[in-house]
Amino acid sequence: MVPVFLADLRSRDIEVWAEGDSLRCTAPVGVLTPELRDQLRQRKHEILEFLRSAEALTQQQRAIVPLQPRGTRPPVFGVPGHNGDVFCYRSLAQHVGDDQPFFGLQPPGLDGRSEPLKRVEDLAAYFADQIRAFQPSGPYVIAGFCAGGGVAFELGWELLQRGAVVACVALFGSPYPTWYRSASQLRWRLRQQAERFSGHARAMATRSLGELRTYVAEKWRQRTARRDAAQAVAPDPVLVLRAKMERAAIAALRRYTPHPFPGRLLLFTPSQQWLPSAARLWRSVAERAEQYFGPEGCEGDTMLLEPYAPGFAALFRRCRDGRDADARPRD
Repeated sequence: MVPVFLADLRSRDIEVWAEGDSLRCTAPVGVLTPELRDQLRQRKHEILEFLRSAEALTQQQRAIVPLQPRGTRPPVFGVPGHNGDVFCYRSLAQHVGDDQPFFGLQPPGLDGRSEPLKRVEDLAAYFADQIRAFQPSGPYVIAGFCAGGGVAFELGWELLQRGAVVACVALFGSPYPTWYRSASQLRWRLRQQAERFSGHARAMATRSLGELRTYVAEKWRQRTARRDAAQAVAPDPVLVLRAKMERAAIAALRRYTPHPFPGRLLLFTPSQQWLPSAARLWRSVAERAEQYFGPEGCEGDTMLLEPYAPGFAALFRRCRDGRDADARPRD
């Protein structure tokens, strides 16, 4: 795979470029070993062909962000959550192994020049174009985290429609798209408020009148301090762009209806209790769906962070290799 080979060279500070029909390179002293020289000679023509085809992409934003470029396995291309931060996969990419290439897919809208795409289908088509230009032949592994799950699912379907081989689509803590619609969000917020009030009620029930006054005063002080701190800080341009990206992503998901997916779908969830309707709905559009649960104590927003990332990386490797994943699959 030429892109992976070139990414490995770049990680060693070896630069390769084309000059007419010649292939040129520069490297630090002692880095360009005889073995690498032989590989460059043997792969000269396919490298030149790839570099020439890549010239057409120099004027457009590149979606491909290498997180772990080395390895010979089918590469993973990960769609980030609704804020577009591909580095949500950093820990997972580090733990899946040195032989597993892992790339993030950065959507338009974070560079301050382009606008976020407003349809899941358009974003999936954009990523599919970038993936096929980066690596024309599969198989591919498509991943999605949180809100990125809907885009990843559509991307897997889009690649299959183009005749590509998709080994699997792996969703990490991804609600079904209908969860983002107004009615579902209202129910979720009401449940959150009920749990918060219940926690306050339990805390207040065991306090004396004096302790109760202190408790309420402290909670009010904390809330006021958070509000004042937020108002005192000048808007961060990066956070402003991410907020715009989040609004566009959620609006797109609310309008999206997944296609029936004939491929393999892996559902990695924090626990068996996490949004139980999500797995049921994903299975309704993917007959080959499998569900696996993560380590105790993690939540949807922390499942790809330390200390939970190694556990999910191990689950992913076992599923990838066709071994028993040591977790309960779907009912």
